[in-house]
Amino acid sequence: MQDILEKAAKIKLVIFDIDGVLTTGALFLDNDGKEYKAFNSKDGHGLRMLQDGGVEVAIITGRQSELVKHRANDLGITRIYQGKREKLPAYEELLAETGLNHEDVAYVGDDVVDLPVMTKVGLAICVQDGHAFVKKHSHWITDNNGGCGAGRDVCELILEAQGKLQDMLQSYIS
Repeated sequence: MQDILEKAAKIKLVIFDIDGVLTTGALFLDNDGKEYKAFNSKDGHGLRMLQDGGVEVAIITGRQSELVKHRANDLGITRIYQGKREKLPAYEELLAETGLNHEDVAYVGDDVVDLPVMTKVGLAICVQDGHAFVKKHSHWITDNNGGCGAGRDVCELILEAQGKLQDMLQSYIS
């Protein structure tokens, strides 16, 4: 675990997939093809805490959805890459825009389409219910499933490694 904390202490940007990571991966469609997703409010608060702690958050997702744009806007996330079935080009664009190195970045995924990016970053994270092959190629696996607190697990791991979590939590009761 010490190795994971050392990697997490260096993180300046966390990239999240959406389906299966910040949602359960279930796709709800009505008869007109309108899509619905359920996001976990604890994950959302963790993302805000992470940003308040000075770590940037980005999204790279294979699907295109106004819901994702709306949720990201609610959380103050401005780096959103949607419709990216191949995620590596979006990741490389993000590195160029931010000037960050691979070791400065964490990526949270759940399926094999995430591996091209996960094998590059300083901290590769898979959600608890992610694909077994993805877990094999991850540095760390969350305690919770995607859409059920996995995002919060990631945020708290990084904040703890950077020495910020306890003060943040204490601020809620002080």
